[in-house]
Amino acid sequence: MFASARAWMLPGPTTHGHYQIELACESCHTSAFTSAEALQQACVGCHGAELKEADDKHPLAKFADPRNAPLLEKVDATMCVTCHSEHRPRMTNAMGVTLPDDFCVHCHAGIAEERPSHAGMGFDTCASAGCHNFHDNRALYEDFLLRHLDAADTRERAQVAARDFVEIAAMLPEYPSDRYPIAALTEAQADAPDHARANATAMNDWLASSHAAAGVNCSGCHQAGAADTWVDRPDHAACATCHAPEAKGFTAGKHGMRLAHGFSPMTPAQARLPMVPQAMDTPLTCSTCHGAHAFETQTAAADACLGCHADRHSLAYRSSKHFELWQKELSGELPAGSGVSCATCHMPRIEHRDPEFDIKRVLVQHNQNDTLRPNEKMLRPVCLACHGLQFSIDALADATLIERNFNGTPSAQIRSLEMARERLREHEAQRNRSAQTSN
Repeated sequence: MFASARAWMLPGPTTHGHYQIELACESCHTSAFTSAEALQQACVGCHGAELKEADDKHPLAKFADPRNAPLLEKVDATMCVTCHSEHRPRMTNAMGVTLPDDFCVHCHAGIAEERPSHAGMGFDTCASAGCHNFHDNRALYEDFLLRHLDAADTRERAQVAARDFVEIAAMLPEYPSDRYPIAALTEAQADAPDHARANATAMNDWLASSHAAAGVNCSGCHQAGAADTWVDRPDHAACATCHAPEAKGFTAGKHGMRLAHGFSPMTPAQARLPMVPQAMDTPLTCSTCHGAHAFETQTAAADACLGCHADRHSLAYRSSKHFELWQKELSGELPAGSGVSCATCHMPRIEHRDPEFDIKRVLVQHNQNDTLRPNEKMLRPVCLACHGLQFSIDALADATLIERNFNGTPSAQIRSLEMARERLREHEAQRNRSAQTSN
């Protein structure tokens, strides 16, 4: 009844990124009459770390400079809600932007004079695939483009990074190495109570799992954090005892964001994409994909995804070249890391650095949105592991090819790399003219 009453008060639906938590009003609105500054802090509280990691190209500091004061009269870029205004579905575009598509013109009206290559381009094309992202332009840095000018469409030895959790577990601050030294466990060493040991299926799954092989006993999950009480059905907080970065990513993405705000787990019935009818009421937690005791990562990487997702892109996966590679990796025909599962692209393996202890390791980014919107964010951590930059940019700009799960070749060529090549030629010609003049 309380949730229904809150729903009555909504001035309008929230964006695709926030609709699951739209009834957690206090997450953004800290009072009945929340100030713009308080809303800004709420935005930064959830998204600030991501912007910092992306080296935000339009940070607050840029607009705090008095020289840019006239620009703020046109677009107040010091406030997230200037561009991302919630509860206004009729004026909301992709990625929750509520400004007209050509808002870049306010600050960059003279871009054609600065960059002749941009002459004739409409300002409503700035954010087109292969072009600019307001916050993160790393995919289009000119030196980055130049390094990849002549790359082949497909790399000769495509391979994603290998996870290295077991190798460095004892060094990780969150891992309870004092309780669970890295050493394989046997059934006789299981520390579960009698009623749990009587579950033969659970015991067999655990014995065959990477947990048992790495010394993680039953109490590691069921009495996480050295708790005294046995919990029959531990939640994601138990997983975070050893897998804190992964759990943080999970609760930051659409699969787990409801848990982060104190709601029940998301179910496919709450999704805005087509889902498998039989899966509609399945609550999404860590064990939904990984299993309650087997924690099988191969199943989680593809089969678990297709157990829920029924959009055209997902349904086309099993007839794609990516799936063929994944099957060959599973059968041993190809080495580990050379196949392409759903997780390979949407939950990529990334290098994570612990800021306090300065430890680097490779882990799976469980925030599936991190490389999804805009999709050019996939270029560095995903596409370039297997493909050249030109091919990748073209593929991500081809909506039909994406729908076919990249089964085919891109239909058009984005000119970003060619424009960078032209700029390089101009600079070289200018240097040559200068050298001749000085001689």
